[in-house]
This record gives sequence, structure tokens and C-alpha cells, in this order.
Amino acid sequence: MALPLLSYALETQNSRVKDYGGADDDQARIFTTQQVLSTTDYDVLIEAAYRQIFFHAFKCNRDPFLESQLRNGQITVRDFIRGLLLSDTFRSSFYRLNSNYQVVTQMVQRVLGRDVHGQAETITWSIVICNKGLVGLVDALLECQEYMDNFGYDTVPYQRHRSLPGRPLGETPFNIKSPRYESYWRGILGFPKAVFSGSTAVKKFPARAAVRRGGNPDDYRAWTGALGLTRCVAGGSTNTAFDYMAKVRYRKI
Repeated sequence: MALPLLSYALETQNSRVKDYGGADDDQARIFTTQQVLSTTDYDVLIEAAYRQIFFHAFKCNRDPFLESQLRNGQITVRDFIRGLLLSDTFRSSFYRLNSNYQVVTQMVQRVLGRDVHGQAETITWSIVICNKGLVGLVDALLECQEYMDNFGYDTVPYQRHRSLPGRPLGETPFNIKSPRYESYWRGILGFPKAVFSGSTAVKKFPARAAVRRGGNPDDYRAWTGALGLTRCVAGGSTNTAFDYMAKVRYRKI
């Protein structure tokens, strides 16, 4: 028997407050099929969906079949988002390279357009992954009332936020706060890597990098080697039997 969805407290976040309005760079751009009037508009909407789910989609990551169904009106934007979340690209690049907690964080950010409401919500959706897998989590997020109220069937999910007075910038984009790979996998994959272009495999340092301009530790190596090895103890005492712990203040009960 599957466990029911646990309840969690809502934290105070900007996503729960309506935007002030106005045209600036912090305002989210909304892409919906209700405003599509041409083929170019469909191209822009599809690119926005890829950008929301994958952050960037190469040609090999695109799904022509899903795109064709969306253009012909056979599926809704919500179905298109579901297809991207269950695609091999998302599974291999996000789902399989992150823990359940990280998957929940990234899924809530991509699908609901906000950060998770603390550790309680992370645990709640993690239980859904354990019981129903990725398919169950995707369906639960897309069918929840929060998603339907904010995006419905025709709107591409976006980062919901507002600009507060007295704050120079809006909220940090999700792709900056939540990298694609966790630190464990970044270490295995060797990120970050230095990529050099050209015929040579190793980048050579210019001649000016070999010129010493003072302050280089190698300049003092010969001088320090001529000094005798001395042992320095705090307070100038060489008594190793000194009871340091007796000098530490602590609270008596």
C-alpha cells in the first residue's frame, strides 16, 4: 500500500505573493498557446519549454515527435512538459545523476516554478519517488492544484517571483542555484574542466608568466634551508607537559 502524500508547512516565499507588475528584466515572460498566432510563435514556445526543463537543449536532445504533436494540437503544453520530463535526456542527465532530494528540488523548480518549502516538502515528494518512481512524481506534480492554478494546460512553467523594493536584483535563476549534477557526480565527471582549443592538447604559459616579480616562496627557499630547525610553542615555553585544558573555561553544573 502506497503512503499518502504528507502535509508540509508553507514557508514565506516570493512565489506565494503576486507580482507588482511593470516591465523590467525581472518580470517573467509567459509563453502560452493562447497567444500563438504563427509557426514562429510555436518555435519560441517550444524553445521556452526546452529551456525550462533542460536549461539548454542541443539538437540531439530535441524530440521531433513531441514537437509535431504540439504544433498540430494533438497534445497540450502540459503533455509536452510531461514528455520532456520522462525523456531519455532528462533521465540520463538529471534523474540518474542526483539523489532523490536533489531530484525533488530540481523538479519542483522546473515544474512548479518555485523553491521547495523546506526539508519537509523535500521529504514528502521523495516518498512519492520511492513509491511510484519518476513517472509517479511527474504525474503528481503536473496534476496538483498548484500547477493547474498557475499554468494550466496551455502555459509553459516559469520561475514565479517578484521584485521587492530595496533589493537591487530579483531572485537567482534556478539553473544557477541548482546545477545539473550534484557535487558527487561533478567530482566523478571531473567538473569543472579546462577546455583548450587548437592543435595542441596542452596550453602553454606565456614567457611573462615565468618572470618573478618578488614575493615568490622559491626566492626564500635557500635562506630558510640555512636556518636550524627550531620548535616554537605558544607563549615561548618549550614545556610539552603544560596542561592547556586546565586553562580552558567551561561552565560548571
